[in-house]
Amino acid sequence: MTKQTDARTLIAGRGVVEPFRVMKMLDLVHRRRAAGQETIMLCAGQPSTGAPEAVLSAAETALRDSPLGYTEVVGDRGLREIVAHWHSRTYGVETGPDNVVITTGSSGGFVAAFLATLEIGDTVALARPGYPAYRNILKSLGVGVVDLPCGAETNFQPTAAMLEALPEPPKAVLVTSPGNPSGTIIDPGEIEKIAQWCDAHGAVLISDEDYHGLSFGKPTVTARQFSDNAIVVGTLSKYFSMTGWRVGWLILPDALVETVENLQASHSLCAPAISQIAGRAAFSPEATEELDGHLERYRETRRVLLDALPGIGLDTFAEPDGGLYLWVDVSSVTEDSEAWASELVDAIGVALAPGVDFDPVDGHSWVRLSLCGPAEEAAEAVRRLGQYLGR
Repeated sequence: MTKQTDARTLIAGRGVVEPFRVMKMLDLVHRRRAAGQETIMLCAGQPSTGAPEAVLSAAETALRDSPLGYTEVVGDRGLREIVAHWHSRTYGVETGPDNVVITTGSSGGFVAAFLATLEIGDTVALARPGYPAYRNILKSLGVGVVDLPCGAETNFQPTAAMLEALPEPPKAVLVTSPGNPSGTIIDPGEIEKIAQWCDAHGAVLISDEDYHGLSFGKPTVTARQFSDNAIVVGTLSKYFSMTGWRVGWLILPDALVETVENLQASHSLCAPAISQIAGRAAFSPEATEELDGHLERYRETRRVLLDALPGIGLDTFAEPDGGLYLWVDVSSVTEDSEAWASELVDAIGVALAPGVDFDPVDGHSWVRLSLCGPAEEAAEAVRRLGQYLGR
């Protein structure tokens, strides 16, 4: 009988990253629902609506009429042309299909972009709070993180002044607008300043634009309006309501396209073919009309939460300009957001995302709520929470 190896001898240091607590909470919700335990899910940035009807029809046709083999490594040509045209039309920039690489969700895009531009020991400047997977991916690649602490005074977003104040320039700067977890949008003038700072200091600007299309009135701009050197990341998961289809994209400077293509050829071959082919229909007028209706649903859930939370004593939060989230200060009730979130699932069947996932320093007293569900569910969640808190 083979002696079992001590796990410490098997696990590499780069493999030891923090858990992605949002996904652990989502897994718990799935298990509870499978066991018949009713749970209101306010933890995940996953639209509760499915893919548009036009996408479903296109997928059905493709399943029967196409062998669904590998696409080009850089993605289905038809989808790349559609993404390029959409990006050019939406932002008034010149974007060609040869600069678009289709990836396995935006997650695959981040890995490819990081590998293409960063060496072991390089650093990346990130807003804190921010999306936890950035930190975990970078750590697994041997890349360091430079924290940019962001609070209400900067709308929970980084600024060029923060970059200027760093003792030395990082190799890359990553911005997210609308933000995760804050939902705030960086002003166009600030994005321009950040892009100019990156160009002047030889830093790669990576712009996470996954939540574009989800704005409640404030304009969003693409980083490529201000620098041809910027890398833009996008996805079908959020506005397009196609999370499980796993299709994202990179819009790259000419110099990076072949490098990313070679990396993707070995790492993933290509994004799922059925999702790419069906994804073309996500940009159709019929799909857009349906998806804009989802935005109004998120707007109503946002209104319910903003109106109801102060009534139970939770009146400090980031004002969400867009995206799918509300970032809420819960310091009046807990200093351990992870334990409190677990407690609430068991006690009242409401699943929130613990803030420590997004901010390892100050997030112990914050939580993130999702705007993805129906307004009536959000109202019921706040009612239960208020009753639990005795408010």
